[in-house]
Parts: sequence; structure tokens; C-alpha cells
Amino acid sequence: MRVVVPFAPERPKTRLAPVLDEAERAAFARTMLDDTLSVLSTLDRERRVSVDPLVLSTAPVDCGASVTVDDRPLTDAVNDRLPASEGDDPVAIVMADLALATSEALARLFEPETDVVVAPGRGGGTNALVVRDPAFRVDYHGASVRDHRAIAREAGLSLAHVDSFRLATDVDEPADLVEVLLHGTGEAAAWLADAGFTVVAADGRVDVERNPG
Repeated sequence: MRVVVPFAPERPKTRLAPVLDEAERAAFARTMLDDTLSVLSTLDRERRVSVDPLVLSTAPVDCGASVTVDDRPLTDAVNDRLPASEGDDPVAIVMADLALATSEALARLFEPETDVVVAPGRGGGTNALVVRDPAFRVDYHGASVRDHRAIAREAGLSLAHVDSFRLATDVDEPADLVEVLLHGTGEAAAWLADAGFTVVAADGRVDVERNPG
């Protein structure tokens, strides 16, 4: 199984601008990438998974693994890395901002033997995929999980869904930082804590606040 991890290093995580400046967003995004690659490295040993970071940029990122650089949009870059003919190895796509991902959660992604496996994200996205059939191609515009179901159905492909809180939680908005601080087990949670973020509960709601200093 080859696992492609797309990562866009230029102006990452702009929706976190209310709580992180540009340099902090870049550092935090990189920390989440490192966490994702670290978790996948355990599967590399256990399940013969090869990890292929895909940097959506014109310049590589040093992340301790062989990096593919592609400055095209996500959909085009990913489609070029999916199986092209019968007999090609399966390819998984795992997003780089799954700060809650664990080896157990990702192992569940690889278990179904269907043509396509989808791990939906909150809000209609697709946070992870496994593709075994060359008839399938991705489309990450709009509500991509709905589109990916339709693409598989129209191609007559078998499809499985992985219902996982850890894989469904991608980090895009300030509210998502609550989940990282509460449930994260990697360096992203430690990065937020070192940056002064804590979880606060008031009036029945849970949020994050940042301590000055």
C-alpha cells in the first residue's frame, strides 16, 4: 500500500488566522504533518506501507522522507498518483492535518477490501481514501465525500466507509483546536500547549483560550 500525504506549505491554515499568525500557522501545519508521517511510519513496519509525502508547492519540504513536489491543484496532483491500470498497487490518500490520527484509526482505513474506502471529514470533506481500482478518480471540490460516493457508484465500484472520530477531525478552524488539546496524542497537542493554549469550559460550552506570555 502506497500512502500519499498531500501538504501545502505556502500560506497554510488561513482560517486559523484569528488565533495564530502566519509564522505560527506554518509551524503548526508542519507539526501536524510530522505527526501524520510519524503515525504512518508505524504502519510502514507493520503493514508494509510506503509513505509518499506530496508537497503542493514549487519547492520541497524536508520531512525525513522522499518527497514528491507538484505545484498543481490537489485534485490533479492526487489523480496522477492513483492506480492507472489493473494490477497496480492500492493507493491511500491521507490528509496532513489529521492531528488526532492514530495507527489504530489508520489501520481501520486499510482493512476493507473494497475498490474504494472513504473516511469522511466533518462538513462534507474527504479526509482519507483508499483506491484499488483505476476507474476511480478524486474530485476535492465542494462536498467531496458526496462526490466520491457518486464517482464510485457511477463506475460500478464497491465502496466502504470508515466511521472514525479521529479520521473525521481535520484541523481548519479555531474551534478544532479544542479537539486537538482534548484528544491529541502527538506533537500538535504539545505545540498548542507550549504556545499557551488551554481548554476552558463556561456556560456549558468548551472553547480554547490563549494565555499571554
